[in-house]
Amino acid sequence: MTHSGELYASHTIGEPEGPQKRRRIRWQQGVITAVEDAGPAAPGLQRTLVMPALANAHDHVRPLPMSSFGTAFLPLETWLPRTILATPSDAYTAAVAPLARAALSGCGAVMVHYTRPSGKRDPVDEAREVARAARDVGLRIAFAPAIRDRNPLVYGDETAVLETLPPDIATLLRDTYCRPPLSPERLIETTEQIAEAIQGPMVDVQFGPAGVQWCSDELLRAIARRSAETGRRVHMHLLETPYQRRWADLTFPEGIVSYLKHIGMLSPRLTLAHCVHARPHELDIIADAGCRIVTNSGSNLHLRSGLGPVADARRRGCNVAIGVDGQAFDEDDDIIREIRLANALHGGTGFAQTWSRQDFLLQSIAHGRQAVGMPGTGKIAVGEPADFLQLDYDRLDRDRIMEVEPIDLFFARANARHVLQVIVAGKTIVAQGCLPGIDLQAVENELRSTYRQSVRRFDALSRDWPLIETALAQWNLAYNGCC
Repeated sequence: MTHSGELYASHTIGEPEGPQKRRRIRWQQGVITAVEDAGPAAPGLQRTLVMPALANAHDHVRPLPMSSFGTAFLPLETWLPRTILATPSDAYTAAVAPLARAALSGCGAVMVHYTRPSGKRDPVDEAREVARAARDVGLRIAFAPAIRDRNPLVYGDETAVLETLPPDIATLLRDTYCRPPLSPERLIETTEQIAEAIQGPMVDVQFGPAGVQWCSDELLRAIARRSAETGRRVHMHLLETPYQRRWADLTFPEGIVSYLKHIGMLSPRLTLAHCVHARPHELDIIADAGCRIVTNSGSNLHLRSGLGPVADARRRGCNVAIGVDGQAFDEDDDIIREIRLANALHGGTGFAQTWSRQDFLLQSIAHGRQAVGMPGTGKIAVGEPADFLQLDYDRLDRDRIMEVEPIDLFFARANARHVLQVIVAGKTIVAQGCLPGIDLQAVENELRSTYRQSVRRFDALSRDWPLIETALAQWNLAYNGCC
């Protein structure tokens, strides 16, 4: 399908020459063909700010806010087991809701690290449903089925936890979480079968090892080899929590990042989510390898994981992107607010400014597109993909007291409510702040109704949760030397 058109902007961010005024952008077949002076603004024409469409470089497409399932402010080590309550009944409906919210907040590309399948479909068919949801919304996506083969409950032998619980609860946990894993060969084969089914211009399929602590050496080495052979990208969590840092130090005396380098995992094909507890020398190794780091500020705050060395990572040459992680600060999948939050937390103190806000924004988009495996840098320039975000500048500059730089207004107050239009590959997927063809409210209401019924099958888990949470917390605290 040919996607052609033009767009007027009273202000732009993202042109190679810097911010501009009164611009006309034209495209043919989804590619920018002209960026030019629009001349005097037409009478009554709405003021708009146009910038590259944003990229959510790490996400899990969670259907509804996780705190609705009783996870509020749990550390990851108890948060993750609790999220089983959010297992979706229908893969398409569960994916279309968060992808729609992403589009409404200005995203043109989303990394889908798929960690919570419905279990009702073959993995290839489930991936087809997620791809169909992305196609109906109009987004570019990467799809990485999360694969793992060890440490299902804690970072070690789960027997130590199970023995502290009454036998019936221990059996419940073992039956729910501690099932035999598939072989590394089968896990890799499934990913490649998914790629054969859904890979295309708008979908990149990647290997998605859940994290070093959840993957055997055999599995990680096999992924590294296969990625090198095929060029397939890899998306993985790394050093998200203090307990993962402790596990890494005990398991890899030579260093976990050095281990990843040794087995051939580090390369420009690799994206690492979080790296909250990465050390300076590890950041140097990551930077030298050309990997990307995705910081997820809202999620890190919700899960009390820590803030992370984002400024130091950039200083050391790491390619840093922004992710929502399915746990935005307001649990609304608003990528704009997450970008602003990352800047507020890491952009400097007093008169010491860590980075240019415009560079931070545009580089996070460029590195995010790389993480998702999409073409172009995100710049508004001839030959680049026609992926745009248009904000209502009248509302953004609501006081109009004096001339203020658009980048300052964006970082001071922008959010999803300012989004007018999102264009991806030359096609309008959000118009006047709405998604044509998708009734998000109806989809979310359907999800709520379904979950009110489906959570009942986890009544025993919910009933015993206080004891389970205490046992998991005590194990992790002891493991980390805190009690």
